[in-house]
Order: sequence, then C-alpha cells, then structure tokens
Amino acid sequence: MRKKILAGMLAALMAVSMLTGCSGRPDNAKNNSAADDSKKKTEKVELTVWAGAEDREYLKKVADNFIKEHSSEADISIIHKDMVEGECRSNLLGNVLKGADVYTTTDGDISAIAAGGAADPVKNADTVKNENLASAVKAVTVNNTIYGYPITADNGYFLYYNKKYLKASDVKSLDRILSIAAKNNKKFAMDWTSGWYLYAFYGQTGLKVKLNKDGVTNSCNWNSTQNQIKGTDVANSLIRIGKNKGFENTTDWLTGIKKGKVIACVSGIWDEAAIKKMYGKNYAAAMLPAYNCNGKKVQMSTYFGYKMLGVNPYSKNKEWAHKLAQYISNEDNQKLRFEMRGQGPSNIKAGKADEIKKSQAVQAILAQQTYSELQRLGGNFWTPSSNLGKALANNSISGNLQNYLDKIVKQINASTVQ
Repeated sequence: MRKKILAGMLAALMAVSMLTGCSGRPDNAKNNSAADDSKKKTEKVELTVWAGAEDREYLKKVADNFIKEHSSEADISIIHKDMVEGECRSNLLGNVLKGADVYTTTDGDISAIAAGGAADPVKNADTVKNENLASAVKAVTVNNTIYGYPITADNGYFLYYNKKYLKASDVKSLDRILSIAAKNNKKFAMDWTSGWYLYAFYGQTGLKVKLNKDGVTNSCNWNSTQNQIKGTDVANSLIRIGKNKGFENTTDWLTGIKKGKVIACVSGIWDEAAIKKMYGKNYAAAMLPAYNCNGKKVQMSTYFGYKMLGVNPYSKNKEWAHKLAQYISNEDNQKLRFEMRGQGPSNIKAGKADEIKKSQAVQAILAQQTYSELQRLGGNFWTPSSNLGKALANNSISGNLQNYLDKIVKQINASTVQ
C-alpha cells in the first residue's frame, strides 16, 4: 500500500514537472520576443541629409512622416544640413567620411561621385527602373550600376510668354517673337553669358560639344566648316538676333517682366511661381521656338538634367539611409515635392497626377525633353562659351569670325594640364 502511495506521488510530481516545463518554454519565448521588440524600439538612428535650403520645409514634412511610420522599429532623428546641389560633389569627395548619410546631387555629378567611392549602389534597382522615367534611370546609372534615387525630371529650360502679346502659334518661331516684341517696344530675354543657355542654338544643328572619355576634357566642333550647318552659320544667326530691337541678353528677366518690358523669356521651372504671379491671367509656357539659321529652320534645344538622392557608403546607418532615400523619392513624396516646391517628378505615376498635368511649365519641359541631352561637360567649357555668347550678343567680334570661333573652340577643348 505504501509503495502504491509513493508511486502515485512520484507520478503526480512528474506530471507537474512536465506541465511547468511545457508552459515555461512559451513564457521564455514571449520574454525574448518582448526583449527583441524593446531593442528595436530603442535602437537610435541618426541620419543627416544634405539638400538645398529651399527644400527645408518640404524635407521636414517628409522626414516627420518617415519617423512616424518607423516609430515601432527605431528611435530616428533626421538632421537637414543646407547644401547646394552643385557643391555636393566637391564637399563629399573632399571628405566622404564627414559627408551626409543621404545627399542631393545632379546627374552631371553622380559619375564623379561614384568614381570617387562616395555613392553606394541602390539596393532595389528594379524598383527604381520600374517607377521612374527611363531617361531618369539612365541619368543615375554609371557603368550599368544604379547609384541614385531620382527625385526630379525638370532641370532644363523652355519658354515663358505673355498671352497679351503672343499667341500659341507665334511662339513656335523665334523670329516671330522678336518681331512682335520689337513692334511693341518689348523684349524677348535670354542669358547668353552662360554656355548652358547658349547650347540651345547648337543642339539640333549637328554641331557638338561633349565630354571625352577621360572625364575631364571636351570635344567641341562649334567652329566646324564641314558640317551641313557650319559654325559661322550659327554665329551669324546669333549676331543677327543680338542686333534685333526685340532681344535682350540678361540674367534678370524677372525684373523686366515686373516692369512690363519682357514679354517672353527662356528659363526653367524654378521661375514658374514668380512669372505666373506677374503675368497673371496672361501667363503661358511652351517648349522653345525654332530659329532661322542660314535659311534653315532649327529647333532650339536644352540641356536636360535630373536631381537625385545618393547614399554615402560610409554611413553608420546605411540600411536606414537607403530606406530614407527611397521614401523621399517615392510617388507620394514626388507629388508632395511638386505641391510644395513646384518641381517636376521623375516618378512615372506621379507625373500622371491631375495637378501636375495642369502645370504649363511641367508640360513645357516634358515637351522640350524631346529636343534635349544630358549635360556632360568638362570645366573648360564654361568661360570660353560665356565669352562667345557675350561677343555674339554685343556684336563685338573684330576680325575674321572663323578665326575667332577657332580660338574659342581651342580653349574649350584644351587640356586642363598646362
């Protein structure tokens, strides 16, 4: 009897032991899971973003939303440091270890940044390809690798005009615009002191300027005597335009518009808000006109550029940096960028939004994109081309025009090593 009682007690103890053992394992798992969740929530992530001062309000809103959406994963803080896109390259390559986790740059600089080891390849290349314009994807691709997240597709120039004086049919011809401007004692304004704008007259002529494979020097034939449209043909056309009473070579067309003097100008989407306000109900935008070049009708062109976000490969929080860059560049935030900054999207779906379709400036630059190319130029292009533009606008070239063009092209093509 005593043995039966002891056996029963042992069986009971074993049963209790088995129950507590089974119930204890899930409790431990719960505790471990809770610990993991706590660890995720308390992970501190600090990200620095380089972007223009004008993007501050927009990026704050985007950053706040990003932080909120990921609040269960990490304690995130995002710091915006002002950095002009054009200065990002030199600052980043000067000391990449002190560079931002995420930075805003342009298609013209991404190749050098990638070559300098300061751009991390995107982790979701297929997403970037599928969601953005093919031309924007091409702009962020270096040696078949995508190094950036496109955020805009609008960095070019087109025509703004005043409908009080000019009809849609008028603005297809530069000669017509100049004639109407002169007749009304008004001006068509454009900046010829910059080779960036001066290119407009060369882009569709067969005359070329491009960056050589060394990534430093240029190859320019704006002085060609063999091309169907010769270098002197373009130069003489520009001298003729420069003499026209309806033309003004200026960088300050906004003041001219404000004073009622400028009825058409060549600029970009960055001036849309100001020009729209000043022209009021007479505001309009269109692709650039064609001009007459030695009896030939030549469509004016633009350099077309894209802005993008890059990720620093030395970021302490590289995974999060990629998440943020992808988030800023997504459809919704490109729509928001348009609403707050007036910038045209590279995201295909964002570009189809009704509010963007209604923007004359965005539609003008998209139409102009057909007559455009990416800006790929060495540093020696800028000063000589500026001197050329000023000389043509002022008709100040003394001596033989061909000799002058030969001199300018020699300077553009010169090696940077003296």
